[in-house]
Amino acid sequence: MTAVRLRAALSAALLALALGACSSSPAGSHAPAGSSGPAPSGARITIKDFRFQPATLTVPPGQSITVVNEDSTAHTVTADDRSFDTKAVSGGASAAFTAPAKAGSYPYICAIHQYMHATLTVS
Repeated sequence: MTAVRLRAALSAALLALALGACSSSPAGSHAPAGSSGPAPSGARITIKDFRFQPATLTVPPGQSITVVNEDSTAHTVTADDRSFDTKAVSGGASAAFTAPAKAGSYPYICAIHQYMHATLTVS
């Protein structure tokens, strides 16, 4: 087997392993976009079409949350009480922040497009 074919076979095997790991989670373990409920480990907020998805996310105190901006323009995830703020996240980029340590409901907006709003629940 040539080095190129060996590399291609290895890449395909690694991809298959990675995809298998993603699909091996139990059914229903991930809430659909726009729904509320407990967040899986590695909580995520996606920004797409000038909307936060999910609109309501529930996480434990101190959880790390990844924000992925799928729009072509910058957005922020900024708590109304300023307890968290990603600052501007460029289009196509991502950022992370830590959920507050205190349980409660934390409404947030995009400080650039203030009509964008959602809620982070810490419990």
